[in-house]
Amino acid sequence: MIRTEIYKEGLTRTYSDAGYKIRQDGTGIVYDEAIDPEDSGRTYTETDELIPVTSEQLLAILTGEGGAK
Repeated sequence: MIRTEIYKEGLTRTYSDAGYKIRQDGTGIVYDEAIDPEDSGRTYTETDELIPVTSEQLLAILTGEGGAK
């Protein structure tokens, strides 16, 4: 599911909570996550393409030393 949250003052962060890439509606550009001005009006659709996880991220998950971003 697409999530949008306040990132910093005046900015929003949009991402998939299921680990999929997102596509900006209108342009078709695909992102792992998007940071936009709050008043940009940009919208996104979740794709069926998973965001790749690196071996370092997997190791951190398995050892409990952090997680995939």
